[in-house]
Amino acid sequence: MNAPLPMTQRTVAELSALPRVEFVAALDGIFEHSPWVAESAWEDRPFATVNALHDAMCQAVIDAGEGPQLDLISAHPELAGKAAVRGELTAESTREQAGAGLDQCSAQEFARLTQLNDAYKAKFGFPYILAVRGHTRTSIIENFSNRLENSRADEIEECLRQIFRIAGFRLQDLVRD
Repeated sequence: MNAPLPMTQRTVAELSALPRVEFVAALDGIFEHSPWVAESAWEDRPFATVNALHDAMCQAVIDAGEGPQLDLISAHPELAGKAAVRGELTAESTREQAGAGLDQCSAQEFARLTQLNDAYKAKFGFPYILAVRGHTRTSIIENFSNRLENSRADEIEECLRQIFRIAGFRLQDLVRD
């Protein structure tokens, strides 16, 4: 499991009071390389709860339509993929993947994940996304294999669901009611 982030949490009221630029900067990393989500949610301030903030951010993604949604999905790194090997993951992704043990893959597990990443990207045109908190390497590989059987439309929907879960975890680590 991932440990909480080593930083002081802000309250949702403190966050809601921030000017747009500071609000967006404070939420950097909640949605991978996609500050537009926080920019859009800023319009819905003030937020009474962390869940209300999360809901507003998710709604911004839903309202954005398929083009921006696919860009958001594509902004995510492969699990235990090339960016991880090169040390190019965001701090959030690094913590999450390490928490699931993806930084400790055996050569066989790494080869299987590379094969799955390549097959998934070839089939769907975007990276496989899973909120890995609470998963093991074995459960990730099993989920990965199973999802290769889905349709592209189903995978877009599932990737967004997983992104929303990831964002929820990240917000819980960063903001309190």
